[in-house]
Amino acid sequence: MNESGKQGEGPVFTHIENDRAQMVDISAKTEVPREAVASGRIYLRGETLRAIREGTTVKGNVLATARVAATLAVKDTPRIIPMCHPIPLGGITIDFEEGDGYIEATARVKSYGRTGVEMEALTGVSVALLTVWDMVKSAEKDENGQYPVTRIDAVHVVEKRKGV
Repeated sequence: MNESGKQGEGPVFTHIENDRAQMVDISAKTEVPREAVASGRIYLRGETLRAIREGTTVKGNVLATARVAATLAVKDTPRIIPMCHPIPLGGITIDFEEGDGYIEATARVKSYGRTGVEMEALTGVSVALLTVWDMVKSAEKDENGQYPVTRIDAVHVVEKRKGV
């Protein structure tokens, strides 16, 4: 059995038919509530984390801006990722938590439809983290213009639920 539970060898890629990329037909699927949670981390210098916490960064409120950017990205996921279906979004929540040397972003996306919302949650988290990086990059660069500490890591789907 392959990873989709069908007979045969190897994975089945539902977005490819006759060597052509295509959007999967979901019209026969049942509409049900769906939810996905994704998270990821951005590692930053201690001084940068403090500036974000104290609201003293050069570009303004980093986390508020990242939250708005992530929300817009979730809404635009089908424009960014070619084979994603446009789906009705019921709710988007973007949260941040500071850890030891990093900020963790979490996106929770809810929908009522025929396909999951994992890609929307992953897109939201990714754009949140990229926005944080963009807003603090001047503070993160070393004397050679490099980023020795800054990195984005562990972007993943934490949970997805169907019929909740």
